[in-house]
Amino acid sequence: MTKNRILAALLAAVLALSLAACGGTEDTPEEEPVNPGVAVQVQSIGADTIYTENTVSGQLLAEDQSTIMVAVSAKCTAVYAEAGDEVKAGDMLCTLDLGSTLASHNAASISYRSSAQSYNDQSAVFEKQIALAEKNVRDLKELYEIGAASQMEIDQAELQLQSAIAQRNSTLSQLEAGMQNALSNVEQLDTVLENVDARGNVIAPSSGTLVTMNATEGGFISNAAPVAVIDGAEQMKAVVQVSEALVPKLSVGDKADVSVSAANQTLEATIRSVERAANMQTRLYTVTLSLPSDTDGLLAGMFADVTFHTDVSENTIVVPTEAVLTRGETQYVFVVEGDAARYVEVTAGLTGNGVTEILTGLTAGQQLVTVGQAYLNDGDPVRVVSGEEAPAPAEDPAESPESGEEAAPQDGQGE
Repeated sequence: MTKNRILAALLAAVLALSLAACGGTEDTPEEEPVNPGVAVQVQSIGADTIYTENTVSGQLLAEDQSTIMVAVSAKCTAVYAEAGDEVKAGDMLCTLDLGSTLASHNAASISYRSSAQSYNDQSAVFEKQIALAEKNVRDLKELYEIGAASQMEIDQAELQLQSAIAQRNSTLSQLEAGMQNALSNVEQLDTVLENVDARGNVIAPSSGTLVTMNATEGGFISNAAPVAVIDGAEQMKAVVQVSEALVPKLSVGDKADVSVSAANQTLEATIRSVERAANMQTRLYTVTLSLPSDTDGLLAGMFADVTFHTDVSENTIVVPTEAVLTRGETQYVFVVEGDAARYVEVTAGLTGNGVTEILTGLTAGQQLVTVGQAYLNDGDPVRVVSGEEAPAPAEDPAESPESGEEAAPQDGQGE
């Protein structure tokens, strides 16, 4: 009996525990199902300004740069400055052995002065002769009126006047030709000796930094390269060559971005001049831009990328370029309405720095899908997330056997 009672008690305890467990399961609340929609990021669509960008490469130059050339080959006998030095206008930079050239210049100058003097002297003599001949003609005409001179005498006097005029013109023409020849020689030698004094010293024409010095003591300079280059001002300018397609879109005063990688700087510049005649060799047009005067670290000769902003469109729908997908000639995006994605075909306009203008298809305020759009079909449920949470689905919805609609185009990102 005792054993039977113990066994019955144990069975009752097990039954009680079983009932308690069943009752606890019925009281536990059910977990809410996880949203099965595709994770996406969205951006509210708004109006903005967009412009086309055109980038060309160019070079920085000093605003006031002096290039010293000597148009003959000559030996350098002394050097007084080197690249990097600060020089003043009138300083001697080097001395060149230009004895024969200086002698030729002196001889040409003397020849010109002599020719000019001869021309002036002969011109004065002829003017007196012609004045006397003209007076003789007038006197004979007056005498003819009172019967004191004949017509033959007047004719002879007029012939003498014409002969004197012809002789003057012929002689002065020859003297002028000789004078112009002498002047041409002087001007040619003046070009050779520009910025060179009478002793062969090369003189700095302006103050600034000596950025190039090609003369070395005992060496030779030639007319193929400058003797020296002086940057005379801190302000720099950018010079670029642009195509015939771009030049009509540029105007003096327009702004542009200038990126100088060597100085790790990007500056806003202003177009100062636009050449209207193309270079004969390159068929490109020169554009000069002024850079801010308070910029440090820029040196003449540095390369620069200049970005011009053209074809501006204001107060227009602008979206991130990566949000626009393409298939063939069709461009489209996805927007979120409620908890679902909607496929929208669009017409794109201008493209800028990572953004695209939308001409038709979208309105301000719509929620544009910017991340995850490549995995969507029209009508797909979506789950809007932020940051970098939007992962690529494990399975392409377009290929899912559960999808009842034809997949929207998915073969390419926007241009």
